[in-house]
Amino acid sequence: MIKSVKSKFFLGIMLGICFLSLQSASVAVTSVAIESEFSSDTVIITVDSTNLQFSPSEVTINEGQTVRFFWSGEFLEHNAIDSSGLFGSGDPNSEVDYSFTFDKGTNSTYSFICEPHESLNMVGTIIVNPYNGTLPSETNQASNDIQISKDNTNLIYGLLAIPTFAILLFVCRYFK
Repeated sequence: MIKSVKSKFFLGIMLGICFLSLQSASVAVTSVAIESEFSSDTVIITVDSTNLQFSPSEVTINEGQTVRFFWSGEFLEHNAIDSSGLFGSGDPNSEVDYSFTFDKGTNSTYSFICEPHESLNMVGTIIVNPYNGTLPSETNQASNDIQISKDNTNLIYGLLAIPTFAILLFVCRYFK
């Protein structure tokens, strides 16, 4: 009986790890797909849950462009709040889709935080350049002004696949 309880407990822990690693991988795929849906006038900032960071943590845009804070299915709740109070995504949540457009006259550098994880250095910066008389989509340099970087978490998700498959193999053999 004790061996059975220990085995079921171990199996439950392993399945939990398996599901968490699969959930993280699906969030990464979602954020990449969303980036391609929007024009160059919108910069998307997501959450790297593995390292508790914004991704990208620093962006440079021009006045007139929009920053979209988007994450879905996060295990921990997050938000993005500007230290000067200009913008904020609201209370921490595991599902956030908040956009803010930086109008003319808002050129500056803005620091924002995730309130629940500020002590863990979950911070970001938005640098807003002055309006230059043309919309970003009208210039060839727009792609250089928008710095959307794909984080290196795909490597971590790939490495999580190995123990996930090992656990699934163990579960299959265990229930034979």
